[in-house]
Amino acid sequence: MAKKKKGVGAVLSAAHQALRRKKTVAVVYFTLRVLVIVTMVAQFFNGDFESVFLCGLTLVLFLLPTVFERTLMIDLPNTLEIIIMLFIFAAEILGEISSFYTTFKHWDTILHTLNGFLCAAIGFALVDMLNRTEKFSLSLSPVFMSIVAFCFSMTIGVLWEFFECGMDQLLMLDMQKDTVVNAISSVMLDPSGRNNRVLIDNIVDTIVVTADGQQIALGLGGYLDIGILDTMKDLFVNFIGAVVFSVVGYFYVKSRGKGKFARRFIPQVVEVQPEDLDPRQPKLFKKEKKSTPPEE
Repeated sequence: MAKKKKGVGAVLSAAHQALRRKKTVAVVYFTLRVLVIVTMVAQFFNGDFESVFLCGLTLVLFLLPTVFERTLMIDLPNTLEIIIMLFIFAAEILGEISSFYTTFKHWDTILHTLNGFLCAAIGFALVDMLNRTEKFSLSLSPVFMSIVAFCFSMTIGVLWEFFECGMDQLLMLDMQKDTVVNAISSVMLDPSGRNNRVLIDNIVDTIVVTADGQQIALGLGGYLDIGILDTMKDLFVNFIGAVVFSVVGYFYVKSRGKGKFARRFIPQVVEVQPEDLDPRQPKLFKKEKKSTPPEE
């Protein structure tokens, strides 16, 4: 057990050392870290221990980019690393604890669009690193790499929606935010039991009847949709973000890596010497020399 703690401590120490070599990233990291710790203390005294847990989780997530850098022997561009940390802070601290998801109507939409963009960048980077690594000897076209990046981003988006739905069903949360609609159409309302849709429009309120006969008027100005429209909207904006970066990535590879914008989001395999490697770390990538992206 002591060895395991020592190993975790060594990883965290190495992550902090790596951050100090990136001054801009370090400033953003420590600023956000202070804000999270202040929030954690405040929520502790408020007795909101769920938010305290979210703050602790956020502090751990802040270190993941640097840990991945050391484990995979890659170099994350400063822009990508900063955006990832800001995304985590915006989702967990501002979105959940500060209630930005309900205060600002499009907060969730903005984050899901950014998530689609970032996941496409990560998916593209994974393929790009394999494509440039001597161990795997791949030669993939720009179109194929862009398609993989797009599919990777959409898969992550779908898995996240599965997670939201699971948490809502198992723990009765409301991660899939509901939507108020003024018209519904359902075959379940057909009194004949056949596959005929019944339309109800101009809905101005919904009354819920509980098992004990209590009637509760929701007072929302319509019918309460349970999460499906939110899920479809999240997947659609994830789609937009994924398409945008897939196009950017295509031209990045097509121009042999000369795109300045894409370069800010695509990690590179770093050149390492054998004596610099930690024998406890998995050697996923060999030392590589800079190479040009493949032509289509």
